[in-house]
Amino acid sequence: MNAFFDLKKNGTTVQTEIIAGITSFLATAYIIVVNPAILSQAGMPFAGVLTATVLVCFFSSTMMGLFANNPILIAPGMGLNAFFTFSAVLGMGVTWQVALGAVFWSGIIFLLLSVFNIRTHIVKAIPRPLRFAIAAGIGLFITLIGFSNAGFIIHNPATIIGVSPLNPTLLTFLAGLLLTSVLLVRDVKGAILLGIIFTTLAAYPIGRWWGGEVVNNLPVPLVNWQGAFAAPDFSLLLELDFVNSLQWSVVPVVFAFLFTDMFDSISTLVGLSEAAGLLDEKGEPKNIKRSLVVDAVATTISGLAGSSPGSAYIESAVGIKEGGRTGLTAVVGGLLFLPFLFLAPLLSVVPAIATAPALVLVGVFMLQPVIRINWLRLDEAIPAFLAMVLIPFTYSITQGIIWGFLSWTAIKLATGKKEEVSPALLIIDAFCVLALVQGE
Repeated sequence: MNAFFDLKKNGTTVQTEIIAGITSFLATAYIIVVNPAILSQAGMPFAGVLTATVLVCFFSSTMMGLFANNPILIAPGMGLNAFFTFSAVLGMGVTWQVALGAVFWSGIIFLLLSVFNIRTHIVKAIPRPLRFAIAAGIGLFITLIGFSNAGFIIHNPATIIGVSPLNPTLLTFLAGLLLTSVLLVRDVKGAILLGIIFTTLAAYPIGRWWGGEVVNNLPVPLVNWQGAFAAPDFSLLLELDFVNSLQWSVVPVVFAFLFTDMFDSISTLVGLSEAAGLLDEKGEPKNIKRSLVVDAVATTISGLAGSSPGSAYIESAVGIKEGGRTGLTAVVGGLLFLPFLFLAPLLSVVPAIATAPALVLVGVFMLQPVIRINWLRLDEAIPAFLAMVLIPFTYSITQGIIWGFLSWTAIKLATGKKEEVSPALLIIDAFCVLALVQGE
């Protein structure tokens, strides 16, 4: 084991790597509940998505450890699952089977781009301020979904949106949000997962101690308790629509999955490598090509298993902070997902208000790159701002990405800075225009 993962050279031990793997798992485990909670709103069975989520986390994270020897876990990406449900299925009206097909094909393209190293050249064409803004915009989008799922933000005909009056449901959500926030601030390992568990238990009295009116709009936990264990639900395995997902009308969906996943994975892998010193002798992220290949395979596996795309997880940073430096950390974290194949009944009782604090606070992590945007340079700040705010305001990740790219190109060209618009970026802009026309 020491020789396979090169532990000595990386200045780590088996014990350190195991502890780091457990820590990364605790920081990432919320996705087991949150991903089904989001994708089930697209009409997919909760238990089926839970099984698919666990499979993606297990296979992809283990592969990252064994093939790329990096201490980074992979799981269905936050933001990508929101796009899958709210933009692709509910917004554009494609079926979830077709959306899974789009995930699969985006993974295939992703894999080809990674194997032939084309992805590196594409990434260089994307302005860094836009990458930071897109990550922040997705964070705001996820936060909006969290507040909406909790019933905190509601529709108001007079003001478009408004705040709900206080009620038992809202108070339970706020209690969960406060507790999770405190745990995060105090750097408690597994804070988000602990917050979900607490809010689930706190939601139990709703409809029992405070009357049944609220319960009609809330999947209260423990109503149909059938035990903690059950066989995995493989009903979504290979349920993707290979053929119809290749239709011209689905191209924008494939494109959005491809580029959103690419931005997210590249920034995460590079950011974690820089922060942890996981660099090679040339100062480049360690095993970056292999890591990108694994990330692409994770997306392909996701479509086959029945989930939104898998992506490198920024929460892996907590394991790296604990001393994880090799793939053994990722292998340990991946193995810890497996038992949850048999815990679907236990986890499916978690209500929307229990996962809502996690959604809100994950937005905090995703908003961090915004500080790297130079807000005093308006020719960069304006496109970045548009990309960031249009994602939540239009309830569409695609729209934010499109208008961010197009506004960047238009402003640069109009202000005589054509040297900052590369031919590759113009090609991306052409795809953006195509997506807009196709969406009409």
